[in-house]
Amino acid sequence: MSIFDFADGRKGYYGEYGGTFLPEILSATIEELQDCFAGCKQDPTFWQEYVDLLHSYSGRPTPVTHLANLSKQLGGAQIYVKREDLGHTGSHKINNVLGQGLLCKRLGKTRVIAETGAGQHGYATATMAARFGFDCTIYMGAVDVARQRPNVFWMERMGATVVAVEDGQKTLKDAINEALRDWVTNMHDTHYVLGTACGPHPFPEMVSYFQSIIGLEAREQIVAAAGRLPDRVYACVGGGSNAIGIFQGFLDEASVELVACEAGGHGPDSGQHAARLAYPDASVGVAQGFKTYFLQDDNGNMLETHSIAAGLDYIGVNPILVHLWENDRVRFTAATDEQVRDTLKRVMRSEGLIPALESTHAFAMAIEEAPTMGRDEIILINQSGRGDKDIFTIADALDDKKWKDFIRNKAADYGV
Repeated sequence: MSIFDFADGRKGYYGEYGGTFLPEILSATIEELQDCFAGCKQDPTFWQEYVDLLHSYSGRPTPVTHLANLSKQLGGAQIYVKREDLGHTGSHKINNVLGQGLLCKRLGKTRVIAETGAGQHGYATATMAARFGFDCTIYMGAVDVARQRPNVFWMERMGATVVAVEDGQKTLKDAINEALRDWVTNMHDTHYVLGTACGPHPFPEMVSYFQSIIGLEAREQIVAAAGRLPDRVYACVGGGSNAIGIFQGFLDEASVELVACEAGGHGPDSGQHAARLAYPDASVGVAQGFKTYFLQDDNGNMLETHSIAAGLDYIGVNPILVHLWENDRVRFTAATDEQVRDTLKRVMRSEGLIPALESTHAFAMAIEEAPTMGRDEIILINQSGRGDKDIFTIADALDDKKWKDFIRNKAADYGV
């Protein structure tokens, strides 16, 4: 089953969510992109070119790993992990940007822009731009620039211009706003490589389409490794690109429960989280080009969000996932910062894996629920990225005084 089976017949809508809400000046540009993407979907040579590029440049397919130690410790379900951390640039983001890079070539654009929170999408976009020869500008909230310094370093080394956004909360939503302003000004030669499966049509569909490679691989791999399909699939959700990517491998299997894990921050009653559907604080609205659930006040003003993971503190959520949630096909949960810290320590010590803080939310919920399942049941987690980018945040979160002092001194050297 494809995500396109869930469209309701209106272009870019999934139930009541999605659509295209943009200023008139961008109408011709977005229609050009919609037409180009529609043509690519109908062209089998495009998908094959995309897959070949992923294999030769990004190192796909990424493997599925059985976590035997953790499974034994928990005494419940057998836990497997889809290793998107092993793709080029260290996360699933490279899948989407390589696909959009091929689109950009077909559009004849010579410059790309992108937003980034955790920095993985910015890093992947800068890498793609270097590979294809595009000029590149990355917008990143000033708060995220400070806490994701390693990715900023690599973006700049790849030749990208990184713009620290000082507006608003200085995080992901503010970076998206700034990228949209750039696009309006430079649409004649610029393609906006939106990184998550949100925003105006065709971005939710397009990003989901490119990320479906995760689910296509994972379905075959888990059957080969475990002998059958999993009972549950867990993935973290900020905007929702990695989750909708792996979920697409199992949408047509009613026996496979799909579990989306949001950022619980300091908990449901704290007002400091980024859980749109797991907690009851969000409501339906229109912002940043599309209709979905947002964390907003009664006047439609966006609320501040919080997460230990820079890539999960977005105000909205993929409209396709919302539609699946309303139809009881995806269950939404949330992990708190404290759960994530504890889970990260456990996974590192038990399995020698360092998942990104974003991915660790999925691990946290899987570890919480695995002991309630039978030993013959199977869990599959999408490890959407690797945690080396989070070294500063992790050192602070784990209260490692030696490293915190080192990081503080280095940050002062760079004026951060």
